[in-house]
Amino acid sequence: MEATAQEVDEAVRAAHAARGALADRTVRAAFLRTAADLLEGSREHLVEAADAETALGPVRLTGELARTCYQLRAFADIVDEGEFLGVVINHPDDTATPPIPDLRRYKVPLGVVAVYSASNFPFAFSVAGGDTASALAAGCPVVVKAHPDHPGLSELVASVLRRAAARHDIPDGVLGLVHGFEAGVELVKHPLVAAAGFTGSVRGGRALFDAAAARPVPIPFHGELGSLNPVVVTEAAAAERAEAIGTGLAGSMTLGVGQFCVKPGLVLAPAGAAGDRLLKSLTDAVSDTDAGVLLDHRMRDNFVAGVAERTELPDVDAPVTPGSGGEHTVSPGFLTVPARRLAAESEYDLLLEECFGPVTVVARYEDQTEANAVLARLPGNLTATVHLSEEEAAGEGRGAEILAELTPLAGRVLVNGWPTGVAVAPAQHHGGPYPATTSTSTSVGGTAIERWLRPVAYQGAPEALLPPELRDDNPLGVPRRYDGRLER
Repeated sequence: MEATAQEVDEAVRAAHAARGALADRTVRAAFLRTAADLLEGSREHLVEAADAETALGPVRLTGELARTCYQLRAFADIVDEGEFLGVVINHPDDTATPPIPDLRRYKVPLGVVAVYSASNFPFAFSVAGGDTASALAAGCPVVVKAHPDHPGLSELVASVLRRAAARHDIPDGVLGLVHGFEAGVELVKHPLVAAAGFTGSVRGGRALFDAAAARPVPIPFHGELGSLNPVVVTEAAAAERAEAIGTGLAGSMTLGVGQFCVKPGLVLAPAGAAGDRLLKSLTDAVSDTDAGVLLDHRMRDNFVAGVAERTELPDVDAPVTPGSGGEHTVSPGFLTVPARRLAAESEYDLLLEECFGPVTVVARYEDQTEANAVLARLPGNLTATVHLSEEEAAGEGRGAEILAELTPLAGRVLVNGWPTGVAVAPAQHHGGPYPATTSTSTSVGGTAIERWLRPVAYQGAPEALLPPELRDDNPLGVPRRYDGRLER
């Protein structure tokens, strides 16, 4: 099933040839909505195929498919509205210093986008996922590199999207699909590929990122690579609701067998009685959680080996031992370690790296200085969370200070919640400082479309030659800033 270099070339060239069919925003929006309708119409068949390849279960997969369809429709609404084009018009002003000529600026699609599917979201971050939906919404054809954990499902979803395209006279090539490791490498190197979106491991993502930068013409590479998603529990919060925090943590770190990119992987909890109560609650809840199946044997082996390596470190305990739950399953658990070990000793850097699966590390800190020292050693993350007491949340104590300390670490900062569950909403940001992502953009929410656009300004162009969005009479009713005034 491995695509040859020639097949990759053919897929990219077909996508490149389909660009003109996406030029009309009305057609693009209709295409996205039809794709959502056809995916929903094939729900039973698609969920069955997805479960056969991933074992994620019909309930989880049905919800994920619904999310995928919602994303497609949300981007169709964004396309219809037109604000994403960022239209700005300045008429000539000879009184300005220096004088301003006639300038009209908006954003145009980059071209063919390479999308690398994720293993853990066979719908929402795969063939019809957020990268594909946002790229098509921007007017960019897509070539997807299928994930090896769900190749059959990838083919099925691609066929649905092509049927949707055909209903609007859009060529099949608007959505290409290739399989195989070497095909993924060839894809990012292809001269007609203008940008790439990736969700996966640090190692694989960094290799592709480097390849994208090393091209004769480098391209944007928007990669989501890995995240620890730290959680800080203040002493006051633990004293106020230790049991609820422990139960909530157990639910978050075991959700989806710990295979979510925003799983909390490091928790800073206070030493002392309140922290002990939190650990007791966490122990009870995790002990009652069944073993589960990871997406493939490679991930299972990496999880078992990673947990074993971590538990061998001095002063690392396992109140509930994570690891092998059987031939195909893994058992959830968590580790504890004194925070002082993480604050300065490189021997413990392994505990500051993501371990994919149902495990988290609870670091017990003696005081806030010790907790801050651990935070100072963390790399970039998708999320960072703080649990505050009622008084701290109302502005008393160090709540605002802790929030300020977490902000440089992550793209989404949560207060008194859990990071698992990424709402598809206009204000959402799913990204963060490296290695969480390789850019400052988001892969979830309406602004994800910005990754696949570039601005261009026309100076002194006769109105008859301008795109409709840039004409004074605004025939398409696009939101714009017109001589300094915001018009909607």
